[in-house]
This record gives sequence, structure tokens and C-alpha cells, in this order.
Amino acid sequence: MGHTCNSIIINAPYELIFDISNTIPRWTELFGSEYKEAIVVQKEKNKITFNLTDKEGRTWQSFRLLFKENYLAYAEREEPKFPFEFMKIIWLYTPKPEGIELTWIQHFKMDSKAAFTDEQVEGFINQHSKENLKIFKAVIEKEAGS
Repeated sequence: MGHTCNSIIINAPYELIFDISNTIPRWTELFGSEYKEAIVVQKEKNKITFNLTDKEGRTWQSFRLLFKENYLAYAEREEPKFPFEFMKIIWLYTPKPEGIELTWIQHFKMDSKAAFTDEQVEGFINQHSKENLKIFKAVIEKEAGS
């Protein structure tokens, strides 16, 4: 199984960080060039179902559960799951003296028919997560006036 964990400190109010980072349509901006389209399909209580389309034109549906009062968000890829057998994501928001530490944890297993191994995808996710977290930090701190 694959597992990644990456963090960054964002110097902005928690409410702003949580709200911006969980505004799905903004993911085309926050994830750099990774997503061409991010569309909310349904929002019900704390659950958001959404579709993501990557720059290669592949689309999949995921859901996200928001637990703002608990400083976390949980997500899973739904359909199509391929190239994964499963993909589970947790975002933690931890108050620190210098700001809020945003941590992304991804736990996954590649489908046996996928072209890449868990280890190869771990490397890819780690690289992109670090780049994307820097974008999140820049965008959110700019909006916060930090």
C-alpha cells in the first residue's frame, strides 16, 4: 500500500484556510495545473460530492466530509477508482504558534492492472503535494493579507 504525508504552515486565520481549501471549484487554482475542472455535484450537510478532471481529460468522482469543528476533512475517490484500488485522503488543520499547519495524508493501493506501482505513485504524490501546498499557502496568505 502507498502512504504519503506532507505539511506546510499557513499564516492565516483557521476559518479562512479551511473555507478556501475546501472550496472545490477553487481547486483549479489551488492545485496549479493539476485539475482542468472541479465541479460540485451535490452538497448535503457536511458531505460534498464532486467531479475532478485532470489536465489529460480524465474525470472521476470523489466525496469529501468536512469536520470544521474537528479541524479535519476526509475524502475518498469513488468512480472510477482505477488506477487505484482505493484512495483515502485526510487533511488535518493543526494550530501552531506561527500559523495553521495543513497536513495532507493519502493512503492508497494501486489496482493490479495499473501501469505504476504504489511506490512510484508515492513519489509522484509527494512531489506534487509539496508543490501544491506551496500554492495553497501563497493564495491563502495573499487573501488573508499576511
